[in-house]
Amino acid sequence: MDIVLRYRGREVTEDDVAFISDLIARHSDLSRRALSKELCLAWDWRQENGVLKDMVCRGLMLALHRAGQIELPPVRVRPHNPLVTRKQRAPVTVDQTPIRVALAQLRPLTFNLVRRTADEATFDSLVEQHHYLGYTQPVGEHLKYLIKAEHCPVACFALSSAPRHLGPRDRFIGWSKQARKENIRFLAYNTRYLILPWVKVPHLASHLLGGLARRVSSDWEDLYGHPIFYLESFVDPERFPGTCYRAANWHFLGQTTGRGKDDLTKKPNRSLKEVLGLPLSKRFRERLGTVG
Repeated sequence: MDIVLRYRGREVTEDDVAFISDLIARHSDLSRRALSKELCLAWDWRQENGVLKDMVCRGLMLALHRAGQIELPPVRVRPHNPLVTRKQRAPVTVDQTPIRVALAQLRPLTFNLVRRTADEATFDSLVEQHHYLGYTQPVGEHLKYLIKAEHCPVACFALSSAPRHLGPRDRFIGWSKQARKENIRFLAYNTRYLILPWVKVPHLASHLLGGLARRVSSDWEDLYGHPIFYLESFVDPERFPGTCYRAANWHFLGQTTGRGKDDLTKKPNRSLKEVLGLPLSKRFRERLGTVG
């Protein structure tokens, strides 16, 4: 049976499309939201905690609608999106006195988890002002670190759940499709790494990556109840050589396809990135390859 669409780990076949079209026809009075719940129930499509994958299902149905595979009913209600109307926060100011010292003189350095703390606004503002990608509100499991030298911020790390499909990483780990589906939660993706522009300290970048690797798994487990066995990140080679990652023993695994996680065209639409990874356990392949 031909696969019409792959979406968030699920393959949709021609039979699935016919089933969805029939479901829409049989429940012509229902809204898009209600239809997605009916489909989740029919497929028994649930998260690990048993909750229906309603949001993912809505996205899948919308993708099929836009591709002309199904016809959804008109939108009835457009819910308020606070991210669209939210006022931009005033930048948080910090001491920008240039720091140009040897690494030994900068210590001690502290990794501060700032999610839902008074320092979170400082973290968000620094990343928005000084990282070339700006700040994006993460969803799902994530951590934010604000690294300080005494009381002065010097760097920021943001980590979130890893992308589901990443060819170079999946080949490096060597796990099966089912193992990836079950164990993707044991990976974390370094979405932002920022050393503040007025901080010029040799070897600081690789030193902080080493500090992150030593603590991120236990911090993740404290918050989410499970460890992390593998870290990954992307580096834009047109902007950065990625030297600090290599110095901290991260592995170059290959390049992205340049298509993004929700691409339906199979054509590159963004710059290619280098894929870098760091196992946090010698037995990472065994742990990540286990099924059931």
